[in-house]
Amino acid sequence: MLKAINKTIDNRHLNPWTLLSAESITLNTDRHSRGTLVLGIDTGGTYTDGVLLDYYSHEVLASHKSLSTKRDFSIGIEAVIRGIQIEDPTAIQMVSVSTTLATNAIAEGKSKRVALLLIGYDPELIASFDMQGRFGTPHYYYFDGGHDLYGREKTTLDLPGILAKVGEIKNDVDAVAVSGYFSPLNPEHEHRAFDAISGICDLPVVLGHQLSTKLGSVERATTAALNASLLAVLKEFIIAVRRAMEHRRIRAPLMVVRGDGTLMSDEFAAKTPVETIHSGPAASAIGGRFLSHLDQALVIDIGGTTTDIALVENGHVAVTEEGATVADYKTSVKAANLFSIALGGDSHITLDSENRIRIGPQRVTPLAYLADQYPRIRSNLKALSQRSDVHLSPDWLEHWYLLRDPVGADWLHTEQERKLVDSLAEGPRPLPEILTHLNLYSKVQIDTENLMRREIIGTSGLTPTDLLHVEERHSAWDAGAAKLAMDVFCRCLRYDPADFREHIWLKMTETIVHAVVTFLSGKKLTLSSHARDTDIGQWFFRNSLYDDHPQLKTSFRLQPPLIGIGAPAAIFLNSVAEKLHCKLVLPTHHEVANAVGAVAGSVMITEEVLVYPQVSGDGLEVLGYTVQTGDHREVYEEAADALAHARAMARERALGGALRSGADNPQVIVKEHSDGLDTFRIRAKAVGKPRLMRLGGKDHGVG
Repeated sequence: MLKAINKTIDNRHLNPWTLLSAESITLNTDRHSRGTLVLGIDTGGTYTDGVLLDYYSHEVLASHKSLSTKRDFSIGIEAVIRGIQIEDPTAIQMVSVSTTLATNAIAEGKSKRVALLLIGYDPELIASFDMQGRFGTPHYYYFDGGHDLYGREKTTLDLPGILAKVGEIKNDVDAVAVSGYFSPLNPEHEHRAFDAISGICDLPVVLGHQLSTKLGSVERATTAALNASLLAVLKEFIIAVRRAMEHRRIRAPLMVVRGDGTLMSDEFAAKTPVETIHSGPAASAIGGRFLSHLDQALVIDIGGTTTDIALVENGHVAVTEEGATVADYKTSVKAANLFSIALGGDSHITLDSENRIRIGPQRVTPLAYLADQYPRIRSNLKALSQRSDVHLSPDWLEHWYLLRDPVGADWLHTEQERKLVDSLAEGPRPLPEILTHLNLYSKVQIDTENLMRREIIGTSGLTPTDLLHVEERHSAWDAGAAKLAMDVFCRCLRYDPADFREHIWLKMTETIVHAVVTFLSGKKLTLSSHARDTDIGQWFFRNSLYDDHPQLKTSFRLQPPLIGIGAPAAIFLNSVAEKLHCKLVLPTHHEVANAVGAVAGSVMITEEVLVYPQVSGDGLEVLGYTVQTGDHREVYEEAADALAHARAMARERALGGALRSGADNPQVIVKEHSDGLDTFRIRAKAVGKPRLMRLGGKDHGVG
């Protein structure tokens, strides 16, 4: 069924962390029956990981890693599918992907242009609380209309104004989002706006009430705007995944991981891409729980770029009901309760403005790898190490290089960009040489945003990976170049190399422990050197890590075990567990647990139905009760009848949604919540394992 699988990848710009878990895996085909395999793929900031999982035994049969390509995530995905050499593609019964695409597109400003139409919002109120920057788009416009707390029309909808504005901007944006005040209670104005806009242009239109029943008007508007901005982005991604599957002749259901770790069909994901915010880290946490079989644990996923922390409670990844936040935009999207820091094996070791050692937040290519690909880098580093101290600077360790040649003149926007690309055509160059070539004095004078975003140029520098090469704990690339780079850095600071490495390891441990304490306590803890000596929080933290006080002993004790995820977890998390006085669990295949999590989740659909009173004009008399189910409204005289209908509708909608999203035999739980003032929120949750491809007339759900 499967050929031997070699996880080592020949990729010019692949990071050495890929080889931490490199091995050949051969599958004994006699042990596995046809039709039991699922394929999980995770596209992270540094790598795209894939696993082949036996559906019944939950055994990981094969895995593969490839470099994530930000300019086109499908390249890494196809490399992973190709790397897992599947002889019989019909044996794959489901493919599921987790992705950082939505999160990165928002954070990096790569999402599409959106016009946000705000109906019934108060511009002065928004401005007074300085909330206009939270909408997820700079193109927002106010119009009369909207409803009140009882679903009554506040003012007449300004439909002519909406049509005039859309006619004016329709060629300057890629999508339109509409959010009406109290639209979850009455979406009439949103629907009228949708019909009118659809009549004058072909732009996709997103309605706020269809994404959230919460009454937070700003968060709902932000969610609608971000969802509209991601429609084309995720649609292209799903098409690319489907194309990669077709190239490998895999014809199976495609699922996508939500930000809370549950699964949804690719069709549903294409309509609600905003729900994939935090998808990747959520999959990592689920994969850690799945592989470790622990129901209570703290999961730490440490990769090349970031370290992500999540809590597993009662067998489930903890979820925040407040709504996911990305790039300072707070949404109404339910997501896993995560804490992320920009720290990993590829974090750039540099000096800050006060010449103190800083690790990250930027990710760079380790010099050990760059020298392995360009041998003259080692010669340059050797010459650098022989310079006098007065001419040394850590800036000489930072190298820029071409990742690929620009395609077409329109990719280079300025003369400076053209000159920079030309200077790197013959190979990597250290930063001071680049500045001299461009007649500049500082790195900040170079505008590299376009070249970095398009992955035309890359940066390399000293990283924790290089130090592991020096210590022979990792030997994938040029350890000699790594040692030369470290020696140069130490000479600049007049540091002993052994003390320098110990300082880096302690700093990384301290940063991760600080993140754990901050995440679990929900409290801010300042570790700045400028903090006063009387700061008891800072003293307690440092005394707990370094045992400085001769009489007072303090410590942190993490109650649940710590699950380590990611290729470098075995190296970096032992000291973290020691400082937290807890057990470290490194489950088998922890290196690719994120891809395991992509197929280990359940399908879950939550539907909410609102019940609220219809009142007289003076608000003193209750005339009846409205049942609001998405786009459908009904009025009942008695509250009991309204609630009974709401329960039935919530159950029916949740069940139908779960089946459409690919759930197998979903189970439905209905709960009732009172919002006060005779207002109720009926919530139905349908949960089921993902449905596998139909074989022999039977549907197979993940067991």
